Amino acid sequence: MSCNRLFLILVICIGILPSIKAQNSNPPINFFIGGALEMGGEAVATVSFADGSKQSIKAGQGGTIGVGLKWHPANSNKWSLKGMIGIKYVTTKATNANITLTRMPLRFTANYHFSKNIWSGVGITSHQLINFNAGGIGNNASFSSNVAPTFEFGFKEFSLMYTPMTYKDPSQKSYNAGAIGIAFAVDIKKRQRR
Repeated sequence: MSCNRLFLILVICIGILPSIKAQNSNPPINFFIGGALEMGGEAVATVSFADGSKQSIKAGQGGTIGVGLKWHPANSNKWSLKGMIGIKYVTTKATNANITLTRMPLRFTANYHFSKNIWSGVGITSHQLINFNAGGIGNNASFSSNVAPTFEFGFKEFSLMYTPMTYKDPSQKSYNAGAIGIAFAVDIKKRQRR
């Protein structure tokens, strides 16, 4: 599946899901704010500092913040679907240059709820607009990613997440961008009308 098709699916889901009517007091669709702190992957760059220390920027490392939709089918309290789009960001301790690796994650998961609080999910993730910015002291670079599986095991709003992903630079050199981390998704509740 190409990244353009994945993005098109996200746009269609965002357009269609809000039109589904609630059949009970619990709305089947919730908007949420989500994010993650992840580590792992292979170094895409190493920064050397004047004090002799070095810091690697790893492909899977970073913090994510985003928004998404969660859909619970009206006839099931065991299953849900989630789609999220966000920004993933990592920087270095450099004070004289803003050295960053940014990307836009797109994630879709199907989730099974073992109980009210315990759940697991499996789905797909793609990263778009992957850019390394050397802050003017080196060469900038852009990367592409594969569509990778995502696995989650959660308790309430939090989950452990693993995504085995690969990035490629313009010369088609591959970098392990696999990441493990802690994610969250907090529903945005609508106020009840009186």
